[in-house]
Amino acid sequence: MTRPRDPEFSELSKKEIEQILRRNNVGRLAYSFRDSVDIRPIHFVWRKGWLFGRTSDGDKLVTLRHNQWVAFEVDEITGPLDWKCVVARGTFYRLSPEGNVHDVRLYRRALRAVREVAPDSFTSNDPVPFRSALFGIAIDTATGRASSTA
Repeated sequence: MTRPRDPEFSELSKKEIEQILRRNNVGRLAYSFRDSVDIRPIHFVWRKGWLFGRTSDGDKLVTLRHNQWVAFEVDEITGPLDWKCVVARGTFYRLSPEGNVHDVRLYRRALRAVREVAPDSFTSNDPVPFRSALFGIAIDTATGRASSTA
C-alpha cells in the first residue's frame, strides 16, 4: 500500500483568489457587535472588488447597521487535505435604489450582478421574495490559502 503524499500548503495569488470568488456563490459572512460574534451562510456574487448579495430583514442587518466591518469566507474542499480557502475583509453596505447618484449606481450594479445568478430576483416570480435587502461589501483585503496532496 502506498503512503499518501504529505500536503503542501501555499498562499493563493490575487488572481487565484478572484477566480475562487467568481466560481462560487455561497460563502459565510462573519460580523461582531460588542461581545457577540456571528457567522451566517449567504449567497453572493463577486464583481471587481465588491461582493453583492441579498438577504432578509432581521437581526443581522440591525447589527450590521451598528458595526459595518465584516469578514467573508469561501471554501473549495475536495478532501481533508485538499482545499482552497479565501477570507475577504471589508465594509458592509445595505443598498437602496434611492439617494445620491453614486448610491443609485451602486444599487443598480448590485442588482444586475445578483440577477446574473438569479434572474427572477426582485420580480413577481422571485423564488425568495422575503430576501428583500440588497447589500454590497466593499473588499479592503483578501487572502487565500491552499492545501494539496496532488
